[in-house]
Amino acid sequence: MSGYLERLARSSIRAGSRLCIGIDPDLATLPDGYRSVARLADWVRLLVDATVGHAAAYKVNIAFFEALGWEGMRAAEQVRGIVPADVPLVVDAKRGDIGSTVAAQARALYDVLGADAVTASPYLGIGALAPLLERVDGFTYLLCRTSNPESAEFQELPVEGRAGGVPLYLRVADAAAARPEARAGRIGLVVGATAGDDLAVLRARVPTLPFLVPGIGAQGGDVQATVRHGGARDGVAGGSVGGGLLVNVGRGISDGVADAADPVAHLRARAAEWGAHLAILAR
Repeated sequence: MSGYLERLARSSIRAGSRLCIGIDPDLATLPDGYRSVARLADWVRLLVDATVGHAAAYKVNIAFFEALGWEGMRAAEQVRGIVPADVPLVVDAKRGDIGSTVAAQARALYDVLGADAVTASPYLGIGALAPLLERVDGFTYLLCRTSNPESAEFQELPVEGRAGGVPLYLRVADAAAARPEARAGRIGLVVGATAGDDLAVLRARVPTLPFLVPGIGAQGGDVQATVRHGGARDGVAGGSVGGGLLVNVGRGISDGVADAADPVAHLRARAAEWGAHLAILAR
């Protein structure tokens, strides 16, 4: 099992859940006193301190920091130091390009932002992501079957091949599972909880790959189906606690915090609720 998956398994045991808490700061929705970029790192610290007892990991959506310019990116650089070292940090950047550009992206995500895992697009070919995939200290979640309502436009297109026509997202899964980095425990898939039966289809198709599942909470994804089908059954993650499954909840925890009399208690209660929904039993 890779270093990232080992850390994730230990953190899942500590938290007793598969919960990944999204760090998606929209200044307009934050409590009074935190609605400025100068207080952004303080907000992240409050969120983490309130919820870390229930979080197997945290996921930074980097766009929310990029939108605030250099001050936002300075705050993003502080997140790894705010999240406890034994709790994995996923940087959700959905990067993907070729050659030296991907190499620069890898340095930015892993070396500057301190990511333990990243998200990336396979559209240019999985091999083009080599600078990300080759990081033995990292992990890459490939976009496969995403949670947005527009995803079917391309992801469900039938693709012909030796096995006959199958949806494109299954071709992505097949190609990912065949990579040597997957066998080394450094590749997983992003699979939306809103994808309905596709999540179960994907798990049957690739029983070994860890899943990062967005779409729970505000997007209305199926929690029970995610827990039932999300964990890896075989391979490097299949024998670990939680099966390498991470389920991201962002707005489902932070929504309403601006109006809460006690923001810390609000966040802690929401995290405890979602942690219970996504509970695991250590073995």
